[in-house]
Amino acid sequence: MTRPNGRTVRDLRRENRTAVLRRLYFDGPMSRFALGPATGLSSGSISNVVAELVAEGLVEEAGSVDSAGGRPRILLRVAPASGRMIGVDVGETRIRVELFDLTLTELARTERPLDPAAKDGERYEVGVVVDHIREGIAEVLRTADVPAEALLGVGIGVPGIVEHPADGAAGGAVVHGQTVGWDAVPLERLLRESVELPDGVPYRIDNGAKTLGQAEMWFGAGRGATSAVVVLFGSGVGACVTTDPLGPGRALEWGHLKVQVRGRRCRCGAQGCLEAYAGAEALLERWREAGGEPPAGAGEEAALAAMAAAAYPGDDGAPDPAALAVLAETAEYLGAGFADLINLFQPERILVGGWAGLLLGTRFLAAVEEHARAYALAYPAARVTLGLGTLGPDAVTVGAAILPLADFFARGGRREEPGPVEEAPAWAETVRERTAH
Repeated sequence: MTRPNGRTVRDLRRENRTAVLRRLYFDGPMSRFALGPATGLSSGSISNVVAELVAEGLVEEAGSVDSAGGRPRILLRVAPASGRMIGVDVGETRIRVELFDLTLTELARTERPLDPAAKDGERYEVGVVVDHIREGIAEVLRTADVPAEALLGVGIGVPGIVEHPADGAAGGAVVHGQTVGWDAVPLERLLRESVELPDGVPYRIDNGAKTLGQAEMWFGAGRGATSAVVVLFGSGVGACVTTDPLGPGRALEWGHLKVQVRGRRCRCGAQGCLEAYAGAEALLERWREAGGEPPAGAGEEAALAAMAAAAYPGDDGAPDPAALAVLAETAEYLGAGFADLINLFQPERILVGGWAGLLLGTRFLAAVEEHARAYALAYPAARVTLGLGTLGPDAVTVGAAILPLADFFARGGRREEPGPVEEAPAWAETVRERTAH
């Protein structure tokens, strides 16, 4: 039956289920009595919806609380074991795969390094990446003894621009990763052909900076902000801007902002990109050019850690002049890039994540902030705060796992065949209210 406003009874039932699930997920445990005013639903609707969700195993009892003069009220919560999600971070030094329960508690993880042998010139071999993801998914499911049928979906954060065909045709998401040599790679199709998962398990693929931003806004340092830019600082640099606390955000190819006309050659092929000066790969190259000596045979992360230790030795020694000079110059380039973000978007917060940003830490960020405020317009610069992300190196995988979780809640906790992703799920309204306090 269709109501006058165009919504069917099925639509209303789904919305009621979503309203209860979102309240329990973000504000629970809660009693049936408290759920009524929290959701705006009648006691009868609450009773019916909760009965459905309990019968399906999505909601469970979580103790009781005394009531005013009556019987204790039973508390309810979303059942952690009622669903599983996998988050994948396709980074530029490694691929990390993590399995989560419905409350985003980690159940298993694995990492597979991407070393120079995984490259063909400057191109990351697509087959190697697909194999790592396939093997990683199988390993975490085996480690946690979780059947593939329990998965609500697999979320994947990747470097580059992700194209989502409007009608879900053409094999699904396609990745344009110019800096890693990926030209229209049909990643979703390749995964479906390679990974042994049931056909009904959806893949949700998006830019890694965007998944990082989503994780920090929902559960990390971005909570409470009305607008923010979250920066991914790793081998390269990227960013996600959001003007809605729980909106999906928008990935920015910020690393390819031009900071020097006819400057250094970037991995993308252009000259003068911010990434050519501030990405960890370029930063180490500049250290070598200045006379620095990264540890022989060290990977990119170990080499950058050595550079940071050389530049900031603490009280036990003198800094390496070459390392310190390169990091000081890099801080100014990044500060200028931050100033552009401040002037363009006037965010409430700028947050820095990614392995390189977290490794260099607060000492380096303080220098970046000083330059950013000097280069930005005074009014927006005075109203922005800068800081590090709080979710650590797992933020991209957490954000990736949120992608299928958001879809699941938007459907009222029902499993369906993969379909178009809702850009702003209805249940985000609850988080907006929660993060506003």
